[in-house]
Amino acid sequence: MTDSLTPKQEARQELIESVTKNILDSAQPLIDPDTKPEELKATANQITERLSFEANVAFSEVVTRYARRKRIEVEKLVAERTYLRFGKNFRAQHMLMIVSVIMLIITGMPLKFPDYGISKFVILDMFGGVQNSTLIHRIAAVGLIIVGIWHLGYITLSRVGRRDFWLMIPRPTDGKHAFHTIMYYIGRRAAGPKFGRFSFIEKFDYWAVYWGMVIMIGSGLILWFKEGFSKGLFDIAREAHSDEGLLATLAIIIWHFYNVHLNPDVFPMSWVWLKGTLTESEMKHHHPLEYAEIVDAERQELQRSAEEEEQKAAG
Repeated sequence: MTDSLTPKQEARQELIESVTKNILDSAQPLIDPDTKPEELKATANQITERLSFEANVAFSEVVTRYARRKRIEVEKLVAERTYLRFGKNFRAQHMLMIVSVIMLIITGMPLKFPDYGISKFVILDMFGGVQNSTLIHRIAAVGLIIVGIWHLGYITLSRVGRRDFWLMIPRPTDGKHAFHTIMYYIGRRAAGPKFGRFSFIEKFDYWAVYWGMVIMIGSGLILWFKEGFSKGLFDIAREAHSDEGLLATLAIIIWHFYNVHLNPDVFPMSWVWLKGTLTESEMKHHHPLEYAEIVDAERQELQRSAEEEEQKAAG
């Protein structure tokens, strides 16, 4: 115990330690006798840390929900508790990217695999020939270029954009979270890692798009205006454009579609791309660290307001 803890905080900490001991004692008959004591100690520390985190979040929730205020405000807060994750600007960027990328895939992949029956169907029956398919492909490419420029402006000029870009930069903890996730999936960890605003999965998605846009737009412009480039550079751009296009398609279908559509946690899809908000339960489940920061900040603000009111009343 530290001297900075209040008596109630000390009591809560003692209760958490008691629950941890109870969990380990209850599990003792089922534990392999060869398990090393230091492993059990490490597990005990992890349990205590998890219980402390949840207890602190629960405390902040109670304060922010039931702080002294008008009853109608409390009822409104509880009934409409959602959190804005992505604003209209970002959602509009994502919408344009969805349309552009889908059209690029539909019109581009048949050109990479022209001998398949479905490729002939798309090019000839759907679009009426290679010329029409190529025209639509270039229109979609313009949409992708617009998204790229738009997003660069967003992360440069917008405060929220700059904040999110900084949070998207990979850090050593992302590697630890990836390893933790694998251990959880194979049954070696009792729970997965706790994520803040962005998980390593979302960061992978984001930087894969960044990399893909640089390659696809750069090589695509060389193919589009081939008269201004040497044959050697044109050939390199053609291979890069073709292979990166296939890689991007597979990444979207296998990685992105699973995480935002087929994952049992969000099936049939995560609606945040359309609504921009997450419910309180979704925030707790997917972004518990960010949720904890939000409710703790709200609790501190309420405490400051209460202290100011008491000072005014006393004065």
